[in-house]
Amino acid sequence: MPVPRSLPELDDEVTFARYPFLPQASGWIRSMAVDHAIDLDELLDGSWMEKARSRARIRLIDSIQSKEGVEVVGGDLFTEEGRIIEAFSFYYARLVVCASEDERLIARWAQAEAARAEQILIKDIKNIEIIARTYVSELERKEGKGGRGAAMNIGSGMGDMRSLRQSQSGPVWNIGLSDFIEICPKITGARWRLPNCDVNKGWVTLFDEPTYGSSAKLARLLRERIKRGVEADALEKMTEITTDLAIRLAEPVGMVRNLMSNQASEAIALVGADESDWPPCMRKAASDLAMGVNLNHFGRLFLASMSAVLALPKESCVNFFRGAPDFSESTTGYQVDHVYQHGYTPSGCGKLKVNHNCPVLPGDDRLCDQPWLDHPLKYIRATQRWKARNQPAQPAAAPPEAEKTPQPDEAQPAAQPAPPQE
Repeated sequence: MPVPRSLPELDDEVTFARYPFLPQASGWIRSMAVDHAIDLDELLDGSWMEKARSRARIRLIDSIQSKEGVEVVGGDLFTEEGRIIEAFSFYYARLVVCASEDERLIARWAQAEAARAEQILIKDIKNIEIIARTYVSELERKEGKGGRGAAMNIGSGMGDMRSLRQSQSGPVWNIGLSDFIEICPKITGARWRLPNCDVNKGWVTLFDEPTYGSSAKLARLLRERIKRGVEADALEKMTEITTDLAIRLAEPVGMVRNLMSNQASEAIALVGADESDWPPCMRKAASDLAMGVNLNHFGRLFLASMSAVLALPKESCVNFFRGAPDFSESTTGYQVDHVYQHGYTPSGCGKLKVNHNCPVLPGDDRLCDQPWLDHPLKYIRATQRWKARNQPAQPAAAPPEAEKTPQPDEAQPAAQPAPPQE
């Protein structure tokens, strides 16, 4: 990704504590560790770091349960103790997610930390520019404002971060075209598509909108770069976790894994349908959204169209998207209603694979390995027919085996419930 050739100078301890992932903060944190004798043992078990560990647990819980990311309010950053607690809570939380060896958990945590940073940056007039220059190659600040509006994608909306994005007069930011092109494919919404932007001599202007200021847009772009940096750093640190360290972190790791599992289960339970009938691609899409993964547009449309074909209530389909980073109730409801009204046909396995929405590799699922299975709806029909034939003799949760899987031309319709007696 395009990055600045050199990092801007930054020596404010409050800023380091507020944004502990900044590359400029590493030297300050090392000096704090030396000055206060904070080694690995102290961080994991020492009484001095108990407050940092408590704050880290809050960070981890918020990263999984909160749609707005990690809670912004930490300790008193204008005291040395408060700064140390905030900074080392980030380090402890990172140790926990690295010890989990779960890349999806790491991605969810990085997303939440980046969302927290976005919330702060929108209001951090003093530091937004210097932090932006840490993550983007080309940036211009101009005074004034303009206005534009755009329709949004499924699961997103212009009301995102409504409490923070108010109509404002202030700086208007221009960002280099290379940075914009690299970042924007990861953000849903028409306003982030290049044909809808004002491009002039290699610069993209982030115009003010009535409810979405230019600084808020810059913070949204920075969120993507911050997430990528935090995630990449955690994945690198994951390789350094020793067996002894993993054992010492087993308790907090178990906590966050259980939270992740419960979050996904609760979201799926909202639809009231038998999840065991769903194809892996549908379960994966619903699970990713529940955990805050920013599912691409193709995956969102697939999940909505599958929900419509299965006659799930529209409210249940909307609930799938509540965990999305850019969820908007009104916009999601409108888009889901559009999909239901127009009867979109869910995409087949081939398109799902091309668009990176098929989670199955050969050998992962016996039914998916069948040569005739080329569409998720065939998966559901085959599963339901197998269950109808075998349910009296076997538990419903038993997976269908390949040798017992009916072929489409010989399978019989699933048994229907008997009509009520007069």
